[in-house]
Amino acid sequence: MRVPRIMLAAPASGSGKTLITCGILQALVNRGFRTASFKCGPDYIDPMFHSRVIGVKSGNLDTFFTDRSATRYLFGRRAAEAEISVVEGVMGYYDGLGGISEEASSYDVASALNIPVVLVVNCRGMSISVVPLIKGFLEYQNPSQIRGVILNQMPKALYPDMKAQIERWLPVKVLGYVPKVEDLVLESRHLGLVLPGEIESLKEKLNRLAEVLEESIDLDAFLAMAWEAPDFTYGTPEIPKLSGTKKVRIGVAEDDAFCFTYRDNFQLLRDMGAELVPFSPIRDAALPEGIQGLILSGGYPELHAKALSENKAMRSAIHDAVKAGLPCIAECGGFLYLHRTLEGSDGVEYPMADVIGAKAYRTDKLSRFGYIEMEAKQDQLILAEGEKARGHEFHYWESEDCGDSIHAKKPLRKRNWDCVHGTESLYAGFPHLFFYSNPDMAIRFLRKCSNCSIQHRALAAEGV
Repeated sequence: MRVPRIMLAAPASGSGKTLITCGILQALVNRGFRTASFKCGPDYIDPMFHSRVIGVKSGNLDTFFTDRSATRYLFGRRAAEAEISVVEGVMGYYDGLGGISEEASSYDVASALNIPVVLVVNCRGMSISVVPLIKGFLEYQNPSQIRGVILNQMPKALYPDMKAQIERWLPVKVLGYVPKVEDLVLESRHLGLVLPGEIESLKEKLNRLAEVLEESIDLDAFLAMAWEAPDFTYGTPEIPKLSGTKKVRIGVAEDDAFCFTYRDNFQLLRDMGAELVPFSPIRDAALPEGIQGLILSGGYPELHAKALSENKAMRSAIHDAVKAGLPCIAECGGFLYLHRTLEGSDGVEYPMADVIGAKAYRTDKLSRFGYIEMEAKQDQLILAEGEKARGHEFHYWESEDCGDSIHAKKPLRKRNWDCVHGTESLYAGFPHLFFYSNPDMAIRFLRKCSNCSIQHRALAAEGV
């Protein structure tokens, strides 16, 4: 089928991909296009800007978590609903596993999707040197998929000469430039960009950025490049489903403290037979009624530690439910919340849900950053002994007790370690999960949840 699509990538992180992607998305939406967006790699925050701020559908594409067939499916089912799909790359275009492979890079995703790529080049402090830089990216792999270039931080007066030189020497189209827009930058913090809701007047800023890009980028040529993408096909995988017609109710923590979620994880749970019920551990006093399972996603609990701690009713409700056997997946930030205490970003130690009898504390560096391959050391909630899955870690906070039910190792590297508190009813640890790396994780979790009400009736009868 015809799927207009295009990727914005860059030679390195910090080149302006996210800002320019958001600006172009805003311009497309302002033009009235039904737009879908995607982010390469294990990133939660950039898709929030795409989805929450601009109002377009956004998902993740990651060829470490999924093979090419599944990657094409996750892209195709959303792209089919849109008039144009824009993919934002991750890190440098060819940067992949272990820093020594193109696997799981933006280039790998571009190859899987056969998608035209526009390279965003930060030209600060550079003029004609931009030509050999682009030349190297075009020739490093064949085909590179790179069809266009946008010159970021390029003075308007210099742009015509640079465009002429690039197009004279290289088989690539220069689509425009972006001048310095210091008042429109997206700020950062320790886990990446700040959240969309934290940036003052963000919608206004993005609309002003869209106006700038309408003047400095040839968006008509950008659209034409997307529409020139080859025809696209994908297959639909077989997805296991719960037996019966009754939905399994899963409580999902969803607020400013718990906001790192893969949309495809939640959609897979729904496709398998789950009803997802959002609640806020910051604001709500009780868990949603009738839930049979619980998901505590990652996020920024350290920034909201005081508010989470002051909500004693919710802390007690989650403690009692998890201790009583309510199936629970708690990733990273959710794992921190289950600790006895959590050191907040203000340096104060706050009481938490006390499911994990240990302290979670701040460190000064990223711990065990990046992709991991996981193997279960014992039967547990989401994995059987010896079963494998893939995940990733990204955290500055650490725990006195990270668990030892899963063995993790870095792909293409020697580093390995034990992690995760895994029991018949609990997955609690730093690794973030992408269910499509092993869909059996999701269906095993839901099957356990479907029996939860029976188990709790038995517990109640025993006076537990």
